[in-house]
Amino acid sequence: QVRVQESGGGLVQPGGSLRLSCAASGSIFRINDMGWYRQAPGKQRERVAIITSGGSTNYADSVKGRFTISRDNAKNTVYLQMNSLKPADTALYYCNTLGTTTMQTFDVWGQGTQVTVSS
Repeated sequence: QVRVQESGGGLVQPGGSLRLSCAASGSIFRINDMGWYRQAPGKQRERVAIITSGGSTNYADSVKGRFTISRDNAKNTVYLQMNSLKPADTALYYCNTLGTTTMQTFDVWGQGTQVTVSS
C-alpha cells in the first residue's frame, strides 16, 4: 500500500511565501508524475503544478512565475514553493502521486493541507 502525506500549509499574509511538502511511502517500486492540486470552497479541484520523473514541469497559468515545483527522488518527496501569495491562492492543497509497486500501478491522493492567504 502506498500513502502520501502533505505538510507545510498555514496562514500567511498576501505577498508572503509558504513551502509545501509531500512524502510518499509504502511499497514503491517507481514514482512517475507527482503533482499538486487545490480546491477552494465552492470550486472544483484544479491542477496547480506537476513534475515528471525526468524533472519536466507544468504549471497552471494562475501560478506561473510565483510557484515552483520540485522533487527529491531519493526521498520520494515533492515540494511546492509558493511565493507572492494572493488571497485567491487560498485553498486546500492536495498532493497526487502516480507510480508502480512491484505488482500494480498506483494513483494516490493525500488528505490535503490548508493554505490561507489573508491579512
